[in-house]
Amino acid sequence: MPEEPEGEPTPEPGRAAASLEKLKILIVDDEPGMRTAVARALTGFTVSVDEIRTIVSFDLIQAASGEEAVLKLESEKPDLMLLDHKLPGITGLDVLAWLSDRKTDILIIMMTAYASIEAAITATKKGAFDFLSKPFTPAELKASVRKAVGHLIALRRARMLEEERRRVRFQFISVLAHELKAPLAAIEGYLYVLKDPIACADTATRNLAVDRCLIRLGGMRKLILDLLDLTRLESGQRKREVQDVDLGEVARSSIETMTPDASARDITMELSMPDGAVVIPADRSEIEIVMNNLISNAVKYNRDGGSVGITISRRSPRVLIEVSDTGIGMSREESAKLFKEFVRIKNQKTRNILGSGLGLSIVQKIANIYGGTVEVESEPDVGSTFRVMLNPGATAVSPGTSGEVPGHELVKLEREA
Repeated sequence: MPEEPEGEPTPEPGRAAASLEKLKILIVDDEPGMRTAVARALTGFTVSVDEIRTIVSFDLIQAASGEEAVLKLESEKPDLMLLDHKLPGITGLDVLAWLSDRKTDILIIMMTAYASIEAAITATKKGAFDFLSKPFTPAELKASVRKAVGHLIALRRARMLEEERRRVRFQFISVLAHELKAPLAAIEGYLYVLKDPIACADTATRNLAVDRCLIRLGGMRKLILDLLDLTRLESGQRKREVQDVDLGEVARSSIETMTPDASARDITMELSMPDGAVVIPADRSEIEIVMNNLISNAVKYNRDGGSVGITISRRSPRVLIEVSDTGIGMSREESAKLFKEFVRIKNQKTRNILGSGLGLSIVQKIANIYGGTVEVESEPDVGSTFRVMLNPGATAVSPGTSGEVPGHELVKLEREA
């Protein structure tokens, strides 16, 4: 292999921050000089994969025959193979055929001194990724290896993402089935009660069964609505209508919605905010989802006769929404997993409280859209405080200006004077 006048460029400054990965390359050639030359050219060679901020280096393994190559393939499990076409005994094409039967993801670069279109076509049909005609330069060798590494990592990433997609889909279906199973079973039981003329002889029993069916159906409806909100946020398909949104107005609307539930349990709700309106450029429906979830949870997980405090304040250029309750609270371990999808705190105190386990996950995703954060401070039997910090200038677009939030279609609205 002719020597290349210039060596491989060193990695750019700052690359040390990237992760490191090692791949194995098996060099198969019956000529010791060729194996040595190829190994020398690839010693110290690295490939930067910018898409995943990874620098790939190589462990080099050698084999002098097809028979030895098969043994090394089984024992060393290489990622790439530089394979001579003409080998005594088991040829390079025989090794290709052997690999093809085993459905591996090893990429093969064929090396041959008898390059022809027919040979290249035959090798490609048997699974070769690339073809190097001897004599080749170190630059040609490195270019072929670099291309193979990029292809191999792309294949493995695609497989990993597909496996993750299947895992998430299975988990989603399992959790969804679990969340729907309990209310459906309860509704079925109440319907059998309603069907039984003896068990349901009086009006009070009938009304109780109907009320409990409606409660369970309400929980299922909330789950479906939360799922719709979640899929719209994650798909990026919904139109965002950015306009001036008065946070106090949204909070008062949410308080009004929760007043019947709060009054039934003698829970007081109080809104505190600075003089004058706190207005931000935002999609009103997103802010309503945040307020409704936080205030609803503060009422649901509160004690009878408790209180809920809603505070809106400016932290220029950000705004802070705080919702505090005097409820059952939670431990540090419980609060640490609170924002995961379908996670609900389940214990003796919460077993009769219905919920989808999606609300706070949705709140966090909306906060992320606004360059914000969500924090919780909680103590068992004392209460919880949720803090949502929004930085609307980071991503949300003010009325009358242009711009987009990544993954969302933007519609700008102007309020009438």
